[in-house]
Amino acid sequence: MSDRGENSFTIEAAGHRLRALRIGEAAAPDVPRLVFLHEGLGSIGQWRGVPEDLCRLTGLPGLVYERWGFGQSEKLKLPRPKDYMTREAEQALPDVLRACAIQRPILIGHSDGGSIALLYAAAFPHAVAACISIAAHVFVEDETIRGIREVVARWNRGDLKSRLARYHGDNTDAMFRGWAETWLRADFRDWNIEACLSRILCPTLIVQGEKDEHATLAQVDAIASSVSGLAETYVVPGVGHSPHLEAREPMLTHMAAFIATHVGAGPGN
Repeated sequence: MSDRGENSFTIEAAGHRLRALRIGEAAAPDVPRLVFLHEGLGSIGQWRGVPEDLCRLTGLPGLVYERWGFGQSEKLKLPRPKDYMTREAEQALPDVLRACAIQRPILIGHSDGGSIALLYAAAFPHAVAACISIAAHVFVEDETIRGIREVVARWNRGDLKSRLARYHGDNTDAMFRGWAETWLRADFRDWNIEACLSRILCPTLIVQGEKDEHATLAQVDAIASSVSGLAETYVVPGVGHSPHLEAREPMLTHMAAFIATHVGAGPGN
């Protein structure tokens, strides 16, 4: 995904400087816009062009940004609080949307970003046009902890650290510690956001890879059975924790169809 030119800019959100990228032409504030929320080790570049492709398919403009501590955004201060995802949803994301004059977001979040999307939709139920959660967690499972420990082992061997540094630069060490150390803390084991999901009124697409190495399908069941709005599930066969990258074309087609059905197409479509 390109980060050059006037479409790349910075935002002040919850007291921190964030990097953002605008996709497509400027639109009126009431036009739905796709807002992409990256994973717990993610950045703009790690979406690998999925936001641009989905905006093109739907005919809608979009925004992708890097949360505090990620990519080229302001460096994270450790330790992270246990409720960091709630703070992102209720403090930082509203500031991002206001700064970009987005009134009707369609939230598309992966992993941590999916959980943040759900938390925002629960906190501001009348402000969201639709929500797509990809491999979101709403509680901590043994599989989650096991998967994170395997990622930490890869980090300690050095291959993962060098790969992440391409996207996060000087933020890499603090970013990784903020993710791994928080999820592996003893007091995080009881983190659970199921109770708030009933406040979600917007159409919600709940996606997970059949072979997700960080969760079981109990996550999908919990979200689908808890939200108050329309819930559609999509278990992507044969893929793991990043179905939008591992099964790119089916995912793009499914997400675009969901948006067209429940929100509508963009101008000129």
